[in-house]
Amino acid sequence: MKNNTACPLDCYDACEIVYEDAIIKGSNEGYTNGFLCPHLNHYESFQRITQPKYKGLEIALQEALKKLSQILQESKRSEVLQYRGNGNFALMQGVTDHFFAQYGATLTDGNLCDGAGESGIIVGRGSNKNMPLSEIEKAEVVVFWGRNPHTTSSHLLPLLKGKTIIVVYPIQTKIAKMADLYIQIKPHTDIYLAMLLFRFLHIENSCDEVFLEKYASEYEAYYELTQTIRIKAILDDIGMTLGQIGDFLHLVINKKVAIVCGVGIQKYRDGADVMRAIDAFAVGLGLFGKEGSGVAYLGNSKEAIESPFSTKKTKKVSKVDTPFDAFKTIFIQGTNPLAQMPDSNRVKASIARSKNVIYFGLYENETSEIADLVIPAKTFLEKDDIRTSYSHNAMMIMNKQVDSDVGISEYDLAQYLSVAFDIKLQEEQEYLQHFKNHSVMKIDGSFEVENRENIVYKNGFDTDDGEFVFLEEYEAPKKPEEDEYHLITSKAPTSLNSQFQRQKCVYLNSSLGFRNHDIVKLTSKNGEVELEVKTDNDLREDTVLVYSGTPGVNNLTASKHSYEGKSAIFQENFVKIMKIN
Repeated sequence: MKNNTACPLDCYDACEIVYEDAIIKGSNEGYTNGFLCPHLNHYESFQRITQPKYKGLEIALQEALKKLSQILQESKRSEVLQYRGNGNFALMQGVTDHFFAQYGATLTDGNLCDGAGESGIIVGRGSNKNMPLSEIEKAEVVVFWGRNPHTTSSHLLPLLKGKTIIVVYPIQTKIAKMADLYIQIKPHTDIYLAMLLFRFLHIENSCDEVFLEKYASEYEAYYELTQTIRIKAILDDIGMTLGQIGDFLHLVINKKVAIVCGVGIQKYRDGADVMRAIDAFAVGLGLFGKEGSGVAYLGNSKEAIESPFSTKKTKKVSKVDTPFDAFKTIFIQGTNPLAQMPDSNRVKASIARSKNVIYFGLYENETSEIADLVIPAKTFLEKDDIRTSYSHNAMMIMNKQVDSDVGISEYDLAQYLSVAFDIKLQEEQEYLQHFKNHSVMKIDGSFEVENRENIVYKNGFDTDDGEFVFLEEYEAPKKPEEDEYHLITSKAPTSLNSQFQRQKCVYLNSSLGFRNHDIVKLTSKNGEVELEVKTDNDLREDTVLVYSGTPGVNNLTASKHSYEGKSAIFQENFVKIMKIN
């Protein structure tokens, strides 16, 4: 139906939307179940960019497009960089990649979000096939490991009725207070917990040995690796007891278990190993290839979809520590690198040395403020697109709902530039049909991506020999000094990355001696930021919470990569706290 569309935001849920009488409503079908998050409920109340600007002065859209074309004509193609955000799953977003690749610009690779965890999954399983919502719904036990569903995936909540809930998280969240078992783990010790769970599962002869012999025959060698952990010392460090290990295993053995992981567990240099250790525990339980069991992380939203946009032979630089100053012209699309990239001080200095900064997006932010040329984008209501998800297998048709003279779509921008630079581009409807051809219609009339499985790894893993690949070694996480604290950068309940209502404070346990409204300076080896204190005793005493998207938080973070996956490591640095008023 033409009034159907889907949420364009970077979120697990990927809601289906009905647009009626100029109102956005959640579809009553499927997992959307008639309700939307606060971002969508108030979507049209957030002020967007309506007028293009050049050097701070408003200009007409056609003038802005001519200026963009002129800037590109006056730049060597090797001196042009396209930096596009990867937190939007509408498939037509990639059409600008296609233009810039054929034009001869440089693109980016790597990931600011989930790349380390995905890399660990691929090493262990051979592919990143996600456990979809339809299978989580069938589980008897749901383990939220580093995941806060009330903020990041609220449409999971109705599926939890009657299930046993286990939560592993440094912050005592709402779901933690509802859980049958809550472990307030010390940050960056998840790998120890996962390895100890496997070790005691093996000691109690509770492994699924039939599954292991068939699909993970090197499990004895991995068990030997887990024996290198000193149990009492590590449990004390994690912040849990041997009894809690027993309680955990008692709740999951011989049950249908869904382990639902968040990205926070892998925001470290060894993030891939953390994810592999959690996967190994799931393998020990024999959770893969069975109904209602498995590990849910961030699946590849483009799995089983062949892209029509060609970028394979294009030169690329890291998305994490991009050398902006190596380029004369930077085209930034759908992201805010001055706030979202790690090591903001480096990013600001690097971008400042580029001659031309073009920002193409919906909202004003730190990046649009310094851009030479600002081009407003169309909203999801003003264009046709296709949406897929990394938490379920639906393919959602995003039908254009309204006509608007504001902004330009990704396709129309790419088409304008393709004409200007004599680059071949297919008609928009051809690309949309290409994506639709990768779907199948279900009995209820909805669409799913073809060739995706609901029960993944039914016939073994996608490694060369069909077996799971266990960790062979691990790196002991670094510990903070006495005056240092772990930094947590969770998703905020009121914002998404650096969009919408951003937080402007730091959360601390009151035992640290700070009071509400104190102003403190947080410092790390990379930089500093001053923030107002809000006390929250749901936090561990050794933990500082600054929500992702808080202005200045990435002054504190490092632009080094994870060891695997070319991913940002937002929680690697420790921080110090100093009161300044």
